[in-house]
Amino acid sequence: MTSVGLLAGLVVLALAIRRWVGRQKLERIIFEADTPAGRRFDLALLIGILLSVVLVALESDPRLRGQYRLLFEPCELLFSALFSLEYLLRLLCSNQPWRYARSFFGLVDLVSSLPPLLTLGIPAAQSLLIVRVLRLLRVFRILKLGSYLDEAEVLRQALIASRRKISVFLLTIVALVVLIGTLMYVIEGERSGFTSIPVGIYWAIVTITTVGYGDVAPVTTLGRFVASLVMLLGYSIIAVPTGIVTASLQEAQRQRRPSNTNPCPHCGADLTKH
Repeated sequence: MTSVGLLAGLVVLALAIRRWVGRQKLERIIFEADTPAGRRFDLALLIGILLSVVLVALESDPRLRGQYRLLFEPCELLFSALFSLEYLLRLLCSNQPWRYARSFFGLVDLVSSLPPLLTLGIPAAQSLLIVRVLRLLRVFRILKLGSYLDEAEVLRQALIASRRKISVFLLTIVALVVLIGTLMYVIEGERSGFTSIPVGIYWAIVTITTVGYGDVAPVTTLGRFVASLVMLLGYSIIAVPTGIVTASLQEAQRQRRPSNTNPCPHCGADLTKH
C-alpha cells in the first residue's frame, strides 16, 4: 500500500470513528483530561509517544538497524499510522480545527505524524521523528503540573530582565577569547598546532570554559604560563552569569510575592489572614 493510499484509508477510518463515537464525546475524550476516558486516552498516548521515541533512537544505530530491520519498519509504520489517525481525529472533533492546527501542539502533531507517512523508506527523514519527544509535554496537562509552568514564567522573566547584563558579559568574553587566541598563535606558532588565529580562538574557548579537549595544547614555557592564567580565569568567569541570573530571579520572585497590607506591629505577620 502506498503512503497516499494509507493516508486516505486513515481519513476514512477517522470519519467512521467520529460518526460511531460522536463528535462531542470524542472531543471530551481527546481534548479533556478531567474525565476517566480522557485520562486513559492521554496516558495511552504518552506511552505510545515514549515507545516511538525509543524506537527512533535505537533505529539510528547502524548495527541495530541492520539486525532488526524487519522489526523497526513495521513498528514505525504502525506508530506513524496511529499518530496520524489521532491528528485527524483531533481535527475532525475540534470546534476550532484551524486554531488547533496552528497551535504549538498542532504543529508538533503534524510534523510527527503525517509527514512520516509520505517519507517512508527514507532513513534520514525517519530520524527526524525524534521531534515526537516534544509531545511528551502533554504530561503537564495530564498530571496538572500548571504550577511548574508558573515557575517557568518566573525564570523567563528573570532571563529577560538580565538580558542586557548577559549580553555585555558575552561580548566581553568574545573579545577576550579573540585576544587570547591571537596571543597564543603568536607565542606557540604552527609547530605547536596553533596553525592560525581561529585555531587559537578555538583553543581559548575550550580552555576558558574548562572543557579542555587536549587536541591543541601549548608546549612552550610562556604558552603554558598563559594557559594556566586562562584556566584560572575560566573558573572565575563561570560564576558571573550565574550571579546575574540569580539576582534577577530573586527580584522576579519578590515582585510576585503578595505584599503585606496589614502587618502586625510586633511580628510583621499579615493580620488579614487571621
